Amino acid sequence: MANGEVAFEPIERETVSTKIREQLLQRITTGELAPGDPVPSERELAERFQVARSSVREAMQGLVSLGVVRRRGNRSYVTEHLPEIMLDADDLNKTFVRQLFETRRVLEGPIFVLAATRADVGDHGAARTIADQFTDDLDIESFRRLDREFHTTIAATCGNPLLIELYGKVLDQLFRSDEFHTLLRHGDNRDSVQRIIRESGQAHRQIADALVNGDPEAMQAAIGRHLSNVERTIVDDLV
Repeated sequence: MANGEVAFEPIERETVSTKIREQLLQRITTGELAPGDPVPSERELAERFQVARSSVREAMQGLVSLGVVRRRGNRSYVTEHLPEIMLDADDLNKTFVRQLFETRRVLEGPIFVLAATRADVGDHGAARTIADQFTDDLDIESFRRLDREFHTTIAATCGNPLLIELYGKVLDQLFRSDEFHTLLRHGDNRDSVQRIIRESGQAHRQIADALVNGDPEAMQAAIGRHLSNVERTIVDDLV
C-alpha cells in the first residue's frame, strides 16, 4: 500500500505521542509501512493525526530509539532489517521511563550532592517545609506538584545555573510526558501509585535531612535509593 493510502485514526490529546507511536508501530508490524519505506513527513503526519508537530516529533524519536525507524537526510525510513522483537505500547512507555531515570541518575545525584555542600540556612528551611507536606493520602496531582517543587528547590541550591537549567529540562520531560501520564493514571496501578507516594514522602524527608546536615555522602545515598526505588516500582509493578 502506498504511503498516501495508509489510514490513521485521529488521536485523543491525553496520550498523544504514545498513541502516535502505537499506530505507526502497528503499521510497520503489519507491513503497511514495509522495511525501506519512507515514513510520511512530520507535517503530513500531524495533519493526518490532527495533532501538533511536536507530538509527532516525540513519537518519531521513540521509534528511532527502538531501531524500527532510521533517518536519512531530512526523511525518516522504516529500518531495512527490523528488530526481532517488536514492543507494544506498555513497553514503549517503560523504555522511556528507563531512559529518563538513567538521565536523572547522571544529573540529579551530583547536583544534589553539590546542594548538600552549598545550601544555606534559608534553603534548608524551604526544603524542610516542602518535605513536611508529603502525606500518605495525597492524590496524584497534588503529589506531582509537590514532587516537582521539592526537587526543583533542592537543585536550585547547587550554585551552578547551567546545571539548574539542564536539570529543569529533564524535569519537564518527566512532568509533561504522556508516558508518565498513562502509567500513573491507569486504574490498575492505583495501589502501586499510592505506594510510590508513601515511599517518596519518606525519601524526600531523608533527602531534606541530608541537605540540612550538609552531608554529601548521605545525600548521595538518599537520592540514589529514591530514584532506584521509584524506577523499580514503575517498571516492574505498573501496567
